[in-house]
Parts: sequence; structure tokens; C-alpha cells
Amino acid sequence: STYDNAGNLSPNFLQRITKYEGTRLGRQELHAELLEDIPGALWTRAILDDLRCAPMDVPELQRVVVAIDPPAKSGEDADEAGIIAVGLGVDGHVYVLEDSSKQATPTEWGTEAIALYKARSADRIVAEVNNGGEMVENTLRMIDPTVSYKAVHASRGKAIRAEPVSALYERRLVHHVGSFADLETQMTSFTQDFNREEAGYSPDRLDALVWAITELMIDGGEAVLENNPGV
Repeated sequence: STYDNAGNLSPNFLQRITKYEGTRLGRQELHAELLEDIPGALWTRAILDDLRCAPMDVPELQRVVVAIDPPAKSGEDADEAGIIAVGLGVDGHVYVLEDSSKQATPTEWGTEAIALYKARSADRIVAEVNNGGEMVENTLRMIDPTVSYKAVHASRGKAIRAEPVSALYERRLVHHVGSFADLETQMTSFTQDFNREEAGYSPDRLDALVWAITELMIDGGEAVLENNPGV
């Protein structure tokens, strides 16, 4: 368990992870419990494992986006900032490349997102602005005025936004390049009636993933789907 291994872990990491004590995520990550899939979850571990690939299997990428789901506040009790890089391959499939999510101040998560944007030669940063408004863009522009940026607004609930993305996994169009333990735990714990208060955390990594894949495959991505006959 995390507690058994505490002597080998950084104090900052322990402070972040122990806030999940008492939640399903905490049972798995802190106490090393092997949990079965949740009935009704939009993703299962089996499908994620079946679609997983290695970096050498990723084709040439047509587009890469970095999506940010910023926390509503900063500080010790703040949620994480979801920061996910996703690419669209020439084969019409989507590849989840990297998860750089972290609990951080706006300047810290902005710096992290732009570093990922540059490292992955991304085409755009997409960020939800329901909570942050212009603050999100202003934060990014202060770090790098040249960054390509698009604001997105959540007009529907998390589950409604996530369902079309889940369907793309079922159609075998999305692949995780390697393993993303925290992201995948959020995915396989997410149901249509997900309740943040009961769960004890906000699925920020999942939200960022949904925004990224929506940008690549759903909002304006109809041509991509049309070019995948039979799926």
C-alpha cells in the first residue's frame, strides 16, 4: 500500500494522495485493494487494456491537442488541474499520449500545460472556462503569448459529455499509449449518476480527456468518423 511505501515517497505526493482516503480511488491507490469494475461505469479496465498500445505503435499524428480542466480554486484543498495530451493519427484513431495533471496554482498548471504543449508539438490548448473565465487564457498568455488557445464551455453535465467519448472507445477508435493509473481509475469509476460529494473527488483528469477527444473527433470531427467505414 501507499502507507507501507511512505518512506520512499515525497511528502508532497503523500499530501496530495491521502486526500482520497475514504473514497474508492483511495482504497485502490492508498490501500492497494484490487477493485472490480463498477456496474454501469462508462469504461471498463478490460476495454482499456485491450486498446492499449506502445509508443512504437503510434502512427504519424495529424493533430495534437492539450486539454485543461482547471480547478475552481487553488490551495491545499483544491482539486487537481486535469492536463491531458491527445493526438489524432493518420489512421483516424485517437491516441492518449500523456497525463500531466497535478494539484497546483494557476501559474503552475499553466506552465505545466504549456510545457506539454511544446514537448508534444501540439496544435492547440483547449481549456474549460466555466469556472475560470478569462483567467485561464490570461494565465496561459502571461506564460507564452503565442500559444494557440481555444476556450470551451460546459453547457451539459459531465456524464452527457462523456458518453460520446465512451462510445468511441467501444468503436475501438481510442488507444492509451502506455498506462495512466490515476486517469484510468477515474474512467472506470465514472457512472452516469456520478456524484462528486459522495465520491470525494472531482474527475478532472477524465474531464480533460473528454475535452481533448471531443475537440479531435466530435466537435468538427465528423469527417474523421466518416473516414472510418465499418466502425
